[in-house]
Amino acid sequence: QVQLVVSGGGLVQAGGSLRLSCAASGRILGIPTMGWYRQAPGKQRELVASITETDTTTYADSVKGRFTISKDNAAKTVHLQMDSMKPEDTGVYYCHISAVVAGIIGDYWGQGTQVTVSS
Repeated sequence: QVQLVVSGGGLVQAGGSLRLSCAASGRILGIPTMGWYRQAPGKQRELVASITETDTTTYADSVKGRFTISKDNAAKTVHLQMDSMKPEDTGVYYCHISAVVAGIIGDYWGQGTQVTVSS
């Protein structure tokens, strides 16, 4: 019913930048929240950034001032611009949306994309 297609990711040197994008499709009536999570090896998945339908943003303390989340409502797409990247940003990044489908709100996840920051 809902598909999330993730693009971006890859290998970057410390101090560099990457941009992730996630496009949602399907019979979506509304998207209250869109966001990005990441999971480093041996660690739990954690919220990196999220944005609500009213453009309220939330960031993990570790990325504040370096990462920027944005969205394109018409395209149902969320982006994560990652600047001044650090080796500790390495991990698998997942797109997440809460979406209203057939009157029911649910959680949907995209495929993970590997982000590796070399020192």
